[in-house]
Amino acid sequence: MPDKYETHDCDVLVIGAGGAGLRAAIESSAMGAKTALVCKSLLGKAHTVMAEGGIAAALANVDEEDDWRVHFHDTMAGGKMLNNWRMAELHAKEAPERVLELERWGAVFDRTRDGRILQRAFGGHRHKRLSHVGDRTGLEMIRTLQDKGVHQGIDVYMECTITRLLMDGGRVVGAFGYWRESGRFVVFRSKATVLATGGFGKAYPVTSNSWEYTGDGHGLAYRAGAELIDMEFVQFHPTGMVWPPGVKGLLVTEAVRGEGGILRNSKGERFMFKYLPEANRKDFAADEAEATRWVESVLADSKPDGRRPPELSTRDNVARAIYTEVKEGRGSPHGGAFLDISYQPADRVKKKLPSMYHQFLELADVDITKVPMEVGPTCHYAMGGVRVDADTCVTTVPGLFAAGEVAGGMHGSNRLGGNSLSDLIVFGCRAGRGAAESAKTASRPTGSLDRQIDEAAAEVNAPFGRTTGEHPYALHSELQEIMGSCVGIFRTESDLKEGIRRLEALGPKVRNVRVEGSRMYNPGWHLALDLGNLMVISEAIARSALARPESRGAHSRLDHPNYDPHFATVNNCVKQNDTGGMTVRETPLPKMSDELRKVYDEVEAMSLPAKA
Repeated sequence: MPDKYETHDCDVLVIGAGGAGLRAAIESSAMGAKTALVCKSLLGKAHTVMAEGGIAAALANVDEEDDWRVHFHDTMAGGKMLNNWRMAELHAKEAPERVLELERWGAVFDRTRDGRILQRAFGGHRHKRLSHVGDRTGLEMIRTLQDKGVHQGIDVYMECTITRLLMDGGRVVGAFGYWRESGRFVVFRSKATVLATGGFGKAYPVTSNSWEYTGDGHGLAYRAGAELIDMEFVQFHPTGMVWPPGVKGLLVTEAVRGEGGILRNSKGERFMFKYLPEANRKDFAADEAEATRWVESVLADSKPDGRRPPELSTRDNVARAIYTEVKEGRGSPHGGAFLDISYQPADRVKKKLPSMYHQFLELADVDITKVPMEVGPTCHYAMGGVRVDADTCVTTVPGLFAAGEVAGGMHGSNRLGGNSLSDLIVFGCRAGRGAAESAKTASRPTGSLDRQIDEAAAEVNAPFGRTTGEHPYALHSELQEIMGSCVGIFRTESDLKEGIRRLEALGPKVRNVRVEGSRMYNPGWHLALDLGNLMVISEAIARSALARPESRGAHSRLDHPNYDPHFATVNNCVKQNDTGGMTVRETPLPKMSDELRKVYDEVEAMSLPAKA
């Protein structure tokens, strides 16, 4: 290996230091594997902290009727049955223990009157299921996992971007990257590698995601030969800030609605009642009087009285409802809807939602204890990702594992709020365990990796050597405009084809992007490299959306507004072909076991009572 490259050896390399990456690193280290944890930003600067409302786990501390079976049902129903049923089963069964594990490791949760972990309501969940720390749950999770991992002796490499996975005989054996501060190259040699890089919100113009979310793991896996599934399903969180412009898209946690927040349009109408799907209307309050009774029980911190308010419908449904209200002229002054919790006592709002109170006061000069918030849909979460085995989290490429948002299958066509944090710790644990087991029997590369490393170095240096070409910021803006206008909340065949045509035209520009200056402190260079991953995932989303002529979950086709039974049985699978192009094909969805189908049907037949 060339002496000019800094090199680190490990048994397990974890790329990404959010909840999934930290939990994977903790598990692999606990199994005796020498573990290296690489993160693009600073340790603690992970999107896990944005999951503010809570961790979904059927602890049954507030609603004693809750158990893993109901959680499994709700997850499958929320995903419109497109979930990998085995992942949904493992998630529902193991989430309670993973939450209790966090508590043993020092996580400080809000408490019931008798001292147990307090749980709140969230959209799509039949029961109060989300364990929480005010509205800072993700932050507390990251703090707890960081402390555990650092004290366990995991090697952490911060501000390092990975640009290529290294291969030997069809197996992933490490990664090439660079230090963001200096631009110096670095090589990690590993026996097993875990991707935990999160999503790709920066492909869209309005997003809750920050600069790190550029689809790095998706792009790395795709170029290594792994399969991506369900890429058409992009979740637009219904409530992001819409004003002022500098913070447009910043997340407003679903906990606001879970604590009784009410959505109204510019006419003062509580509009969500008319957007409830007939299929699950029975689970929601029929009118304002019944919804008010439910809120009164929330204010009393008691068991909910009656069916859920319409604001706690699934995220895809609420996002489409707000979008429609705005489009039809009933939006708020800045193009959103009003989310109101100001009718509650100010002290309660500040106690239950401290982050939201300070966020609006400091960024928008709005006191949410006195006036409503203006909110609107924001690109938030990727349901699609790398295909993995449910039990081990291994991908279709040997030596490569994936967990968290970068992995596909768990959430089907739409993720329920709160399931993200429990997904991270359940499958982060399994990925770390699977990678450590794999590393025990894996050998070091049999051949030289020099050629791959030199190619990777030349590839990341290429933008500096061009005298012509466009700047990365202009190309990124063009990419976001294409995705926002052609592959957004609502889609049509004509828009999708136009989007694909424009992406194809953008491709040569991205491949010839030009950067000035040196590799030191050069954000333009960083973005130029990120654009390659963003192009991969953007094309994958658009082509997969075109290949699914139906509406399901977060994928809404105006020209095909109904379910198609055929597409309830298949995933769209994206893979790089032999010529370097992208192929989209249907693969059969794994058939649910008869035992679990019976569990699902039994819960489905249950109806939450409407109290008189």
